[in-house]
Amino acid sequence: MCLAIPGKIEELLAEDRDLAVVSILGVRRKVDLGLIRDDRAVPGDWVLIHVGFAMSKISEADALDQMRMLTELGESESAMEEARGYGLDGSEELEREAATGGRPV
Repeated sequence: MCLAIPGKIEELLAEDRDLAVVSILGVRRKVDLGLIRDDRAVPGDWVLIHVGFAMSKISEADALDQMRMLTELGESESAMEEARGYGLDGSEELEREAATGGRPV
């Protein structure tokens, strides 16, 4: 099943304004914002993500509804697998930093 997963933008990356660190089910990942340039996202915004790309901005209420629906359908683990698999450069570093309280390892 193809999933679109909601994530909350935590920060825009200075080295590439089309990349952002997004929290997806508690997992921090780099996500490409290039497809939503016309509706510029900022930290705190929620986006709907598919295979590492933000497809659209959504409201927090819609994001929470989407997560509830995924859980009810038994797809929350699939969503986690997809979030882990985005694999943009540096994602592993973000996970290690999150595991160590933000301290690089």
